[in-house]
Amino acid sequence: MHSSTSNFDFQRPIPALPWRSLLLTTLLLTALGTLGWEIWARAHGYVPSLNDTPDLWADWREKVRPDSIVIIGDSRAIFDMDLNELEKGLGQRPIQLAMPGSCAYPVLENLANDPTFHGTILCSIVPGMWMAPPPAPPYLNGLKGLNRYHKRTLSQRAGHHIGMFLEKRLAFLNEEDLTLSQLLLRISVPNRANSYLPPALPPYFSTMDADRRTWMADACAQPGPLQDRVKFGWLPLFTPPPFPDYTPKEVLEGMARMVEARFGQTADAVKKIHERGGKIVFIRFPNSGELQKLEDLGTPRAGIWTRLMQETGAPNIYYSDHPELIFDCPEWSHLSAPDSVEFTKRLVPYLQQALGK
Repeated sequence: MHSSTSNFDFQRPIPALPWRSLLLTTLLLTALGTLGWEIWARAHGYVPSLNDTPDLWADWREKVRPDSIVIIGDSRAIFDMDLNELEKGLGQRPIQLAMPGSCAYPVLENLANDPTFHGTILCSIVPGMWMAPPPAPPYLNGLKGLNRYHKRTLSQRAGHHIGMFLEKRLAFLNEEDLTLSQLLLRISVPNRANSYLPPALPPYFSTMDADRRTWMADACAQPGPLQDRVKFGWLPLFTPPPFPDYTPKEVLEGMARMVEARFGQTADAVKKIHERGGKIVFIRFPNSGELQKLEDLGTPRAGIWTRLMQETGAPNIYYSDHPELIFDCPEWSHLSAPDSVEFTKRLVPYLQQALGK
């Protein structure tokens, strides 16, 4: 008996349509839509710039050599230190591994546990972010690049390089503001009891080179809507919402223990680096305005910073100790592009002294 399941004679009829014309029309509409989106993006101040992806970070982690100079930390280490000036002053071009909005302890731990590394680390410390425990967004941000460095596949590498090719040419590929997920985050939803939305992240206000050398956008360095949007966005970010009332007591106590443990963990990592002949310098970069007041109130110098320096015994540079390192941050947290060059020139002699050069 002939089985119906073995009948392969069925053929789906193909409608008699002008397929060539439909293809050309589709391509034309796609091109027009792409062109329109690109024109809109550029009209709103976006320019072609590399996205600071975990893949780009992983590229540079792979370039770390045993005697490299490596920059780790938060966004201030990216905006405020110019790689060209550091190369002139230190005789070697640093590798930029700082990550915006991150706790850099996981990166320090990674370098400390790398038996081949005996180079130099320039480490930015924003005390509140440095102490972030594993569940907190800054700590998770610090893991993104490391996870990609350890696990990325060939297809991810290929996609990354194709993406870089396009990002250098198309402004609308900005992932900080113009992806669907970022656009959806702009929808305003009110907080409810025991349900607090995270504060909004700052909008696009920088450009980046392939070596992760970063500059503040001119529109942010000058008074105006973009500067205000960035400036007034820092205060809620540095004032996280309270834990919901139903958070178990043991969870809060566990997080407190993790924060306390960070002092010893940092000291252990520094010790490992020193034992291999490496060096590390901790740096506190400028801040200004209301954000400076908020940080000084919440994490005064006599607190986390002082204890970290005492327990690690590492050389350190605190910007306000040196009048020539005190700069005004246009949006309260980072230096403008010209000021970052001048700041780095003035910082280099202190780095040389700290490193014994």
